[in-house]
Amino acid sequence: MRIIRHLTSSGLAYAALQPDGSARVIEGDPLAGTHRVAASIVQPGKRLAPVLPVNIIGIGLNYRKHAEEGGKGVPARPMWFMKTTSAVQNPGDPIVIPRTCPSEKVDYEGELAIVIGRSARNVSREAALSHVLGYTIANDVSARDWQFEFGGGQFCHGKSFDTFCPLGPTIVTTDEISNPNALRLITRVNGEVRQDWTTADMVFDVAGIVSFLSGSRTLPAGTIILTGTPHGVGFARKPPTWLKPGDTVEIEIESIGTLSNSVVME
Repeated sequence: MRIIRHLTSSGLAYAALQPDGSARVIEGDPLAGTHRVAASIVQPGKRLAPVLPVNIIGIGLNYRKHAEEGGKGVPARPMWFMKTTSAVQNPGDPIVIPRTCPSEKVDYEGELAIVIGRSARNVSREAALSHVLGYTIANDVSARDWQFEFGGGQFCHGKSFDTFCPLGPTIVTTDEISNPNALRLITRVNGEVRQDWTTADMVFDVAGIVSFLSGSRTLPAGTIILTGTPHGVGFARKPPTWLKPGDTVEIEIESIGTLSNSVVME
């Protein structure tokens, strides 16, 4: 099932996209496990991020070639950080370069995102995927100057500005993606391919990430986990290439779709 979240005349709603391009009403909440797809057809309104997350967890250095391009070793255990939920942006809405906390080094990171659909705590690797509702696309937008120079050694500040976590356009449920670690990921900036790789290059796969993060820690339904980015990010280019007003970033992941956002100045 392909789940969207959109605006209707009566407020926020979920819908299920059909193969013929139509959409059917989803009754109930997919994150509560109480939903059903109704027979009634709906014309989707403005597309929103397909989930309003309760937590956003990011995994760093989780692609071998990305770790290599940054001059880093492959971590022994998942290296993770948090993004604030206020960083979420809708598909089609702009990434805003901050002016009040100015950054001159805003970067893109195309990522596969896990959507936790059933609360997970101390889950085994074998049981991990049973707690996943599905997958969507994320752009882990990062202000590299705040991440590496001004942030005191932690990543959260440089990754949590408003609009720094575009999500969407859909959640594709696990029954349609049998192996999340066999998907092609492409990031384009103004039509130029910047990242073109596969989720098979992850150091820690989806099941391993969910199992690790749930150790002595609850991952509530609605948690989003960004699984890391492949090589080809802006800071590793020679010379580095930063996002600027007027740019458009498109992230395409096989079997999910394309997430597109323009770039503007605050």
